Amino acid sequence: DTAVAVHPEDARYKHLVGKKLVHPFLDRMIPIIADSELVDMDFGTGCVKVTPAHDPNDFQCGRRHNLEEINIFGEDGCVNSNGGKFSGLPRYIVRKKLELELEELGQLKGKEDNAMRLGICSRSGDVIEPLLKPQWWIHCKEMGQAAANAVRTGELEIVPETFKDTWFQWMDNIRDWCISRQLWWGHRIPAYRVVGVTPETWIVARDEAEALKKATELLQKSEAEFSLEQDEDVLDTWFSSGLFPFSVFGWPEKTMDMDAFYPNTVLETGHDILFFWVARMVMMGMTLTGTLPFKTVYLHAMVRDKHGQKMSKSLGNIIDPLEVISGCSLEYLLEKLESGNLEPAEFERATAAQKEEFPNGIPECGTDALRFGLIAYTQQARNMNLDIARVVGYRNFCNKLWNATRFALSNLGNDFKFEQRIFDEALVAGALHDRWIISRLNTAARMCNESLQKYCFSDAVSYAYNFWLYELCDVYLEAIKPVMNVPQTDIVSLEKQYSRHTLYFCLHSGFRLLHPFMPFVTEELFQRLPNRKLHEPHQESIMTAPYPVPISGSYGFKAAEADMELALQCVKALRSLRALYQLKPSARPDGVIRCRGDTARVTAESAAHCVMTLSGMGKVSVISSSDDIPAGLAVSLVDDNYDVGIYLTGLIDFSSELQKLEANAKEKRLQLKKTEEKMEVPDYERKVPEAIRERNQTLLEKLKSELDGIEELIAKFSSFLPSSQ
Repeated sequence: DTAVAVHPEDARYKHLVGKKLVHPFLDRMIPIIADSELVDMDFGTGCVKVTPAHDPNDFQCGRRHNLEEINIFGEDGCVNSNGGKFSGLPRYIVRKKLELELEELGQLKGKEDNAMRLGICSRSGDVIEPLLKPQWWIHCKEMGQAAANAVRTGELEIVPETFKDTWFQWMDNIRDWCISRQLWWGHRIPAYRVVGVTPETWIVARDEAEALKKATELLQKSEAEFSLEQDEDVLDTWFSSGLFPFSVFGWPEKTMDMDAFYPNTVLETGHDILFFWVARMVMMGMTLTGTLPFKTVYLHAMVRDKHGQKMSKSLGNIIDPLEVISGCSLEYLLEKLESGNLEPAEFERATAAQKEEFPNGIPECGTDALRFGLIAYTQQARNMNLDIARVVGYRNFCNKLWNATRFALSNLGNDFKFEQRIFDEALVAGALHDRWIISRLNTAARMCNESLQKYCFSDAVSYAYNFWLYELCDVYLEAIKPVMNVPQTDIVSLEKQYSRHTLYFCLHSGFRLLHPFMPFVTEELFQRLPNRKLHEPHQESIMTAPYPVPISGSYGFKAAEADMELALQCVKALRSLRALYQLKPSARPDGVIRCRGDTARVTAESAAHCVMTLSGMGKVSVISSSDDIPAGLAVSLVDDNYDVGIYLTGLIDFSSELQKLEANAKEKRLQLKKTEEKMEVPDYERKVPEAIRERNQTLLEKLKSELDGIEELIAKFSSFLPSSQ
């Protein structure tokens, strides 16, 4: 200790500032200083001993007050010659002796437990003692300012922009950088101490021969008059990593690789090392090459478990990507924990977590599903809470791709040859669903391109996913089944040709749309497209194929979108009617679309065939709203211009169904009454446990909803009966 610090505004000690104290064990005096940064006058006695050589905060305080820096530890953990009569003793023994001797001197006034931060070695478990050591440093102020200005001027882009503030906070307040490390591995610092001369002299050079030459010139001595000794320290890992963008290309030599590949364009890394690595690469690139090493920095989120916790061995929540790709059993996960080096308590906690999270192990998901899932999670800028169940969902999507492609290829056949002329005709004269799916593909391609250019990868994934799943598979493949199943004749030949060419184009473009996110399955399926080499003979792989862009030209896509939107709304309404009247999936009732106005009728007639196919109807006709509603027609409103209806006559025995419904309604009313009676007993809220009350309330709401639905059906079925009944 070389001082005792008090707060300059502490009235208890103001009069003592500048005076000196007697060291209880050594023959020296200790000054009393005032320091508002180091001292909290409301904590403890309000006095803090200052040890500049063994505490980072005390070191800064010592520099502010020009205090002596006395190191009392050797590298073996024993007190050195500066420790007086305690010299040579291990540090822990000295601490106990100091307490005893202070007590004997009557200087120990009391002890209190206080929370503190204690550095512990992760390998040995030993308490880390800070020591003052000579180190090599880099002055960073000018480099940091240049790096900050590069972002401010837009020369360097950081994505997402929210991390710009972090960048400026680091760069505008940057301190000198200690690059010395006392490790066994790493780049050894290229600094050589000249042995045999005073004052101490260091030479920095690329190798010993260059250092020897520099030393002889500097000292004006022959090589025989001195020797060189290289510093044993190694460079900070981040220093070596900071050289990476240009050192791999042969820097400082002017190589062909350096000319061709430096500077780069985009760096992708985690936001947690924005300063440790990215900033160092930028500062060193600008300083040593005069150029930024890249133009854009894309920072991804940090992967955590589905609950948002950081992954750690002791918590048992680490997710190994290889185990997600290939799958593994719970037994394997537990065996891996047993083979580790966890403490018993940590092992027990980790085992419980693994059993709870993966009771059946981790399902095999494959590389594409994991990649797709991680990209989808990039919407979360700072942390992505990875849920394996979501990755399993994307594995199922891969299966959907495979099955959809298998269906498409079976309908295209091995002899199919894509002809641009026929496809161009389909854009104009094709069926509504053909023109609609191309319009949706156009939109997906446009939105994917825009999202990728903005580094909004999760949005691009979403657009590609929605196109494949909800538009191509759920709608288009279902819509073309009738025409694909019809035998080839002169009448249907052209319509089928249009649909086949449209289907091929959607597959070809859709695979390329997904490829950056699912490289393996898309490559496999792309290679299976029939006779693909006939229209693109030089395209060996999907990897080198161009990314899809929207089709240019005026093809009436907006009209097709509007007509198809009506068709899908009608399909939704008809499916709801089928569910309401509990029609079997195999039933093919006839239906109608009722229109208000001539324009609406034209649109409905265009959409009627799609509506019939997608809703599983036998026949869908278009009638005017001014026409009488046919007998036995159940009607549902679509919007202001359209209704849809299903002919139920012959499908349902209304009289018999009414009897079943009324009996069911009677039973529901009895159950409802009993439940209400339970909830109306005296002191119900006080006597009945909350869990039971919640269960009763849920049952009550369920019974009311079911009864409302049954009564609605009774009213509708009654309307279909002749008035005499």
